[in-house]
Amino acid sequence: MASHTIGRGPVVAALIGNAVVAAIKAAVAFVSGSSAMFSEAVHSFADTANQALLLIGLKRSRKKADKGFGYGYGRERFFWALISACGIFFVGAGVTVYHGIAVLLHPAPIQIDTTLFLVLFASFCIELWTLLIALRSLIKMFPDASWSERFSDADPATLAVCLEDGVAVIGVIIAAVSVVTSYYTGNVLWDALGSIVIGCLLGGIAILLIIKNRSYLIGRAIPEELKDEIIELLVADPAIEKVIDFKSAVLDIGVYRIKCEIEMNGPALLKEAYQHASLKDEFERVHTDFEEFKRFCVDYADRIPRLIGKHIDKVEAKLMRKFPTVRHIDIEIN
Repeated sequence: MASHTIGRGPVVAALIGNAVVAAIKAAVAFVSGSSAMFSEAVHSFADTANQALLLIGLKRSRKKADKGFGYGYGRERFFWALISACGIFFVGAGVTVYHGIAVLLHPAPIQIDTTLFLVLFASFCIELWTLLIALRSLIKMFPDASWSERFSDADPATLAVCLEDGVAVIGVIIAAVSVVTSYYTGNVLWDALGSIVIGCLLGGIAILLIIKNRSYLIGRAIPEELKDEIIELLVADPAIEKVIDFKSAVLDIGVYRIKCEIEMNGPALLKEAYQHASLKDEFERVHTDFEEFKRFCVDYADRIPRLIGKHIDKVEAKLMRKFPTVRHIDIEIN
């Protein structure tokens, strides 16, 4: 799967689903006066706006590298996903908790009818549908991984949809329970508490998403297992003595950059330099002629750097063939 398409399907599905649900919930909240339903409407509007931000990030991350950004615009997806996560925290969680507290301080009666439950059921079905799309996307990307590994390695867009829609499904259940409890007990405390609980759940997932996107923006390293495999391939080369320094960064989902310093193996390089000629013959030719010896030294001094450069190019090409996610490689001689 191309890096720029990862996460797009779940985000588009969630955007459409949440836009429909938000409009329905807002209408019911206005009619019923329910705090929990208002929180659910705000939640769905916030989700819709956040998914729009995620789509912007996905689109902008597809821009090709240019003079200003030599490694491309892949990290744009993380920037917009961070803005989206902040929106969940301040708009989704903040407004929802504030409204719940306001209802506690200024209670108002709740109107309840069958329309309310029909809307909640429809919302539950739509949110569950978009959640399943996101979960299926995770399974497709990581077929052999556990769920904890899938959530750990998931791209921020797909993870955001999973978490937001997961909370949305739970939120519908909380809203239904709190509205019914408040109606039959005559105490709006339950409705207000439902709103506050939904807001706290949104705040929790927002913090998780902020932490994840922050790690990508400040230069998250590639997976440790991949790093070990790359170093193992490098030191397996006869001309490479050892890897002294290794640094890496994630440029986009499935796009990595590595930089390392190596020590070359002198005897192996010498053997490669004279694999088609005899060093003894060179000695026989120049050992009695100082001018020939000087020319040999100049040729040797010119040949070795070229040989090292050519060998590094071969190593980089080998790395890219075996690890296609590694798009940018910088190997330096210590």
